[in-house]
Amino acid sequence: MTTDTSSERPVALGSALDSRISGSFRNRFEQELFRNSGQFPIANLLLELLLEGPAVFLAPDVYTLIGAMLLQAWVLTRWKNTAPRRFLGNLVGPAAYTAVEACFEGWEFFAAPNHIAYWIFAIAIGALQAARSRAGPGPAAGVLVVLENVVRAAILFVMYAIFELLVDGTQFSAAAFFADRAHLFIGLATLILGISVGLAALSEYGYLALLRETSTQLQRYSEWLLGRDLLERVIANPEALTMVRRERAILFMDIRGFTAWSERRSPETVVQALNGYYQAAEPVVWRHGAIKMKFSADEVLAVFAEPRQAAACAMELRTQTRQALSSWELGAGIGVHSGPVVEGLLGSSGIKGYDVIGDTVNTAKRIEGAAGGGEALVSESVRAALDPGTPLGERRELVVKGKEAPLAVYPLL
Repeated sequence: MTTDTSSERPVALGSALDSRISGSFRNRFEQELFRNSGQFPIANLLLELLLEGPAVFLAPDVYTLIGAMLLQAWVLTRWKNTAPRRFLGNLVGPAAYTAVEACFEGWEFFAAPNHIAYWIFAIAIGALQAARSRAGPGPAAGVLVVLENVVRAAILFVMYAIFELLVDGTQFSAAAFFADRAHLFIGLATLILGISVGLAALSEYGYLALLRETSTQLQRYSEWLLGRDLLERVIANPEALTMVRRERAILFMDIRGFTAWSERRSPETVVQALNGYYQAAEPVVWRHGAIKMKFSADEVLAVFAEPRQAAACAMELRTQTRQALSSWELGAGIGVHSGPVVEGLLGSSGIKGYDVIGDTVNTAKRIEGAAGGGEALVSESVRAALDPGTPLGERRELVVKGKEAPLAVYPLL
């Protein structure tokens, strides 16, 4: 009866992770159907079954009522939870049922007390939900939750009274009805049950709100460490991030001369410069489909599935970070290399972190170290994966530590 930095990456609606926190459409539809839209129709179906017997299922009325409650649940699940829409959405069921049945029964449809009761309960519940939506969190919303559940409990009592009225065929009199102590007992029991369920619902809503808030915070912190794609993969399959060999493109970016520059500035100035640098870099990296990114002081590491993604990201990063760093008279160098890595969760049984390991990573770092401020260099393997028309500078050869042969690199123009 109850009803490493913050990411600016666009959130994909309906993702597996979002569904776990806020519920999938199916979950929300089922809750809406059984906690709200279906309650009066189910009571009405029971009433008609008791009055007419199994023959009721041969008439179209039953299926019209079921269709109306399903339509209302679908509409309310789809609609944003605003006050006007909560009120109007609760009228969808009775409106659809009335529109169809009145075509067959005419004005006689409105002579049935259960049909009138459908409208009365829909308006009352819709008004209470709209008022709760408008009130927001607080004591007023709590009172409205209890009142709504009292109204829902009253559905059973009212339908019982209508059943007796239709079976006896007598004129209804409240005084005569409540003169029967059994009726008085049922009425009071319904009221107490509604209050009890309402208080339980109020406690449940508060607990669920706390759980959702905590889940959202944990999601945000986890995304800082893993990135959204990796987080969704490990939530869906805890074994997905075991260490495994894959082909990846690795991008490193580092501010030239940052250590010497920061020694002459206050910590607050250094933080201000880094925040501007991070804010310029992060949306660019995610926009180009990075699997993972990591900030470490003035260094940015990004992992991509394809070399072309990494190269396109490097070109845009060069532009965006130049704008962010020019006011500080700084520049960043970028290096991109592709090849085999071992990636996955690395660490002890108590602390783990996603990382990429291998010579490909080390080589990308060496290439970045050779890039000047505002320059982006790519390796031979990345160049071979680019479109033929990609503008590149002349080939250079780098002699780097740990490599017997020189590394061929090309500046992105």
